[in-house]
Amino acid sequence: MALPLMPKATAVWLVENTALTFEQIADFCGMHVLEVQAIADGEVATGIVGLDPIANGQLTREEIARCEGDPKARLKMAPPPEAVPKAKQKGPRYTPVSKRQERPDAIAWLLRQYPELSDAQICKLVGTTKATLNAVRSKTHWKAASIKPRDPVDLGMCSLEELHGAVQRARRLKAKADARKARQERQADQNAGEAPSDESMKDESVQDESGGSESSSEAVESPAS
Repeated sequence: MALPLMPKATAVWLVENTALTFEQIADFCGMHVLEVQAIADGEVATGIVGLDPIANGQLTREEIARCEGDPKARLKMAPPPEAVPKAKQKGPRYTPVSKRQERPDAIAWLLRQYPELSDAQICKLVGTTKATLNAVRSKTHWKAASIKPRDPVDLGMCSLEELHGAVQRARRLKAKADARKARQERQADQNAGEAPSDESMKDESVQDESGGSESSSEAVESPAS
């Protein structure tokens, strides 16, 4: 099941603004029911601002009302709007002049919220360059002191579908990389276990030398026939 963007922030909003059960919220957000209960009790996520899943098109009011009326029902993600075919453009995304000053804010938000995104993905989402991205990351950008992380979707730099697609691709690539690394580590451990230790090889060498000396001694002491 696909999870909503920023599951914990979505859970905060659902706890504060709906009559859904903890189980329903936990199922939709991919969380443990006790974690949702802790959010309701104010024990965790106290500094997280709730993210409205209705405003970003991931849920409908009708779907929430349906599940509020039936505690056994489970929320279903709203289908994405039909994508309108767009002409493919070559080169970086064009960003209006009025929005260019806000690009560092969008970059900072993406770096903080989705560290799994690659530099190329971030550059494509907000129409920036790698030099600007690195400057924001290292806090050497000329307006570093005034940067305020803001959602690029809210700033109109990319669509929610584009952001969601980029995050899902990044997570799939990370999962594959983690699995490959785990396999390599297991293989390395197996090879290390099968290889003879230096100490055992040394013992075998000593035994061979000792056996060879005794055989030579016996040959010298035995009388000639």
